[in-house]
Amino acid sequence: MIFKKNWKKDWAVCANELSKLYPVDWTQKRLHALDRLDLYVRRGEVFGLLGPNGSGKSTTLKLILGLLNPSSGSVQVFGAEAGTLEARRRIGFLPENAYFPAFLSGREVLRYYGRLVDLAQRKLWKRVEELLELVELTAAAARPLKTYSKGMLQRIGLAQALLNDPDLLLLDEPTAGVDPIGARQIRDLILGLRARGKTVIFSSHLLEQVQEVADRVAILHRGTVIQEGTLEDLLSVREQTQFTVSGLAPVARERLEEWLRGEGAEVLEVTHPRERLEELFIKAVEKRR
Repeated sequence: MIFKKNWKKDWAVCANELSKLYPVDWTQKRLHALDRLDLYVRRGEVFGLLGPNGSGKSTTLKLILGLLNPSSGSVQVFGAEAGTLEARRRIGFLPENAYFPAFLSGREVLRYYGRLVDLAQRKLWKRVEELLELVELTAAAARPLKTYSKGMLQRIGLAQALLNDPDLLLLDEPTAGVDPIGARQIRDLILGLRARGKTVIFSSHLLEQVQEVADRVAILHRGTVIQEGTLEDLLSVREQTQFTVSGLAPVARERLEEWLRGEGAEVLEVTHPRERLEELFIKAVEKRR
């Protein structure tokens, strides 16, 4: 396999020269949904996939899941080929528009999907109650899903994705259509999962929310990664330097750092000013266009 000689235990997901082509019409033309994508996600980090519609975000998630076969290249999940039973056992997935039977209650839905992943009844019932508490739906557990708000449905979907205690969570637009309070609850859940050592990969159009939770991001455009890195590296304005000081006289504000110390001021912080993730995203996409 392509990855065996390069595999590192630190990586949760490795995609190497990953391509996916779709037929367009009878002329045998092909659409490159992904074009030789290289993507590496570390264990225990929250990784954001950003991009305009049609950039390949959902295709990337489906290839990691093994729901699609790549046209070329390979994907590995914790060292196992994507789509194998070994890989799928370690993944939980929340699609953008999850469908659950509306007549079932939240508790019944989780028990139903728990049986599908072959949890024993005693263990399943305990796990369901733990997850209902985790996503703050214990009080609504007996209500049918048709009475749930969009945010509540997303949280029950997240609980469903966690039933088998996966090491990797794939979330496709987890806060789409959710009100600010529901979005904050989902954000806090993602941060809690990271604190427990889980790896989370999610796609989103809501860049401010990505900025609050992601350790690293990749910006996709037409099936290729055009920028990737930590938010600190991507958003820092390296051409400028920012000083945060205390006890500085006004006449010394334009002097260099050593001059500041000579004036008796304490330099509290020397950083680079940051631009907003939304600005970085728009500039990156417009530049490629």
